[in-house]
Amino acid sequence: MSAVPVSGAPVSAVPVSAVTGLSGPLLAVDPAAVAANTRLLAGRTGAEVMAVVKADGFGHGAVEVARAALLGGATSLGVTSIEEALPLREAGLDVPLLSWLNPVEADFATAVHAQVELAVPSLEHLAAIARQGIGARVHLHLDTGLARDGAAPAEWAALCRAARVAERGGRLRVVGVMGHLACADEPGHPANAAGRLRFAWGLRVVRAAGLKPAARHLAATAAALTDPLSHHTLVRVGAGLVGIDPTRDGADSTLLRPAMTLTAPVVTVRRVRAGTPVGYGHTWTAPAATTLGLLPLGYADGLPRAASGRAEVLLHGRRRPVVGRISMDQVVVDLGEKEVRLGEVATVFGPGDDGEPTAADWARWSDTLEHEVVTGLGARVHRVVARSGLRSLA
Repeated sequence: MSAVPVSGAPVSAVPVSAVTGLSGPLLAVDPAAVAANTRLLAGRTGAEVMAVVKADGFGHGAVEVARAALLGGATSLGVTSIEEALPLREAGLDVPLLSWLNPVEADFATAVHAQVELAVPSLEHLAAIARQGIGARVHLHLDTGLARDGAAPAEWAALCRAARVAERGGRLRVVGVMGHLACADEPGHPANAAGRLRFAWGLRVVRAAGLKPAARHLAATAAALTDPLSHHTLVRVGAGLVGIDPTRDGADSTLLRPAMTLTAPVVTVRRVRAGTPVGYGHTWTAPAATTLGLLPLGYADGLPRAASGRAEVLLHGRRRPVVGRISMDQVVVDLGEKEVRLGEVATVFGPGDDGEPTAADWARWSDTLEHEVVTGLGARVHRVVARSGLRSLA
């Protein structure tokens, strides 16, 4: 396949400071951060890097993240479903592309026509692909310890033998073997060593069946950063592309840069007396006279309701507490004595350069993962790609 085209910005690429016609919350994606993260991760391994852009590029835009990651050194792309893969082909991204989570009745013929490689987690999937998708390039998928996706060890030898028969019959070609580690975000956890051993055993079984796959991949972002024994010929990096380091638990020492900034304008301002209750259930009452600002986004837009009473935003260079419960469409911010005009913009989260909260902060406030915060942002939030980031990739 040819190299990814690097000319031409996405149609959504605009200077963030010059967005017109958008009056609500704004999500700005920095492709330069994605490229830099990819370079950093590629520098940690001697293996090839697959850029995993599932879940719409972890909420950042699959095509935009894929382009930036390929410019940063990734050599292939990964997604879950065939439906996630096809828009990448339609966007002109002509590099190896793997889909690894499909029902047995999926449209494998369309996938093969689009040159989408397919993971095979069962004999049933193998039969369906061999029947529908003649000429498919497949990656046999072994369960290495999660009891989740992938073939169970007891079925692995039979799957490998059947794959060899299908390959000799010209129905498909086995080009890869894949697995996944259960506890890679906890370096040193014994489950990681067990997963590596199971994968090594799986490769021996593959070779014994007469298969010679070139791609062997077990590590995702966390293992790519901390576990070189798991790297093999390819590492799959998803969360790390957009600045999430699963091994750091949100610590400031991570070298990865968050690629997303979420902002929202102040739509109303009101002065209230001491003792004024705020929001559903009156979970917060003003301890003194203060000014309250309203932002037009809430849990329907992806803000975790569980962060109520703990979350903050940045406005006028200072962190301001979110008070009362986070509602479906709105949050209230305690502005104190600061004079704020309607339309001024609050930063809900970003990379943290100016003291704003990060997605890791919101994850901590809501007792969840950064992954859930960034992938949960709803369709009402306008998305743009920062031209400043695109220029730095030129």
